[in-house]
Amino acid sequence: MKSKYICDKKDIRCDVYLSEVTDFSRSFIKTMNDEERITINGKIEKAGYKLKIGDVVEVDEKEMETISVEAENIPLDIVYEDEDLLVINKQVGLVVHPCATTKSHTLVNALMYHVKDLSTINGVTRPGIVHRLDKDTGGLMLVAKNDIAHKSLSAQLKDKTLNREYKALIKGKIKEDFVVEGNLSRNPKNREQMTLSSTGKYSKTIFTVDKVYDHYTLLNCRLTTGRTHQIRAHLKHISHPIVGDALYGGVDKAIKTQGQLLFAYKIMFVHPRTQEIMSFTVPLPDYFEAVLDKISR
Repeated sequence: MKSKYICDKKDIRCDVYLSEVTDFSRSFIKTMNDEERITINGKIEKAGYKLKIGDVVEVDEKEMETISVEAENIPLDIVYEDEDLLVINKQVGLVVHPCATTKSHTLVNALMYHVKDLSTINGVTRPGIVHRLDKDTGGLMLVAKNDIAHKSLSAQLKDKTLNREYKALIKGKIKEDFVVEGNLSRNPKNREQMTLSSTGKYSKTIFTVDKVYDHYTLLNCRLTTGRTHQIRAHLKHISHPIVGDALYGGVDKAIKTQGQLLFAYKIMFVHPRTQEIMSFTVPLPDYFEAVLDKISR
């Protein structure tokens, strides 16, 4: 799949520009450039090529097939399964798919052990993966067993008819519902973070207040777009980071957590084959409930 970007900045390195408008790291961008998968105005240029306003950058985002993915007997919490798809309740601490830094013990390794067929659209390292959750975020995920189901679910994700809702415990008190929207790109001061900026990809999250505590607020978060770290970055932007989120400033000495207190508790979509509206909800995990019980006292 090729993606096209039209540069809106003057004299910016191509690799820096792409790291701002995509989710790719600089090292991955270099790899793609070395493989001649990036063109500028139809030509192959060096990664450090200085772009001008209006330059057209095309990126061949095909999956790198160099990682060998092996099936592993990792327990899965399968909430629902039929001939087309699965709904998985992913545990905290499990990376979704292999990458340069994590080549095994991922959700994909587990799926390859437990599921006979998976869609092939995303290549060998992401078979069946329609959307992702961060390593330290647990909850519901959709997995496609065949390409027809994958295309249907991806289309729903793109046109915002696939509904995903999360619970998040944040630091500080908020009493009214709110919305955060804007472009998300890599933080130039910390490449592991995403931040709102004038460049990047548009993002929007709708937040509703579930419960207000003395020093915290439990939020319901509904995604209308699905960008990397979207909820985490949006809450950091308004200075109310998620409790336990070390990357975005949410560490709280009074509360010990298993990752950030962000959980994908609900998902709703149209079944690719039957056209039935499917809705699944799972309770908050014990570690999350234990924190809520503690701060209620």
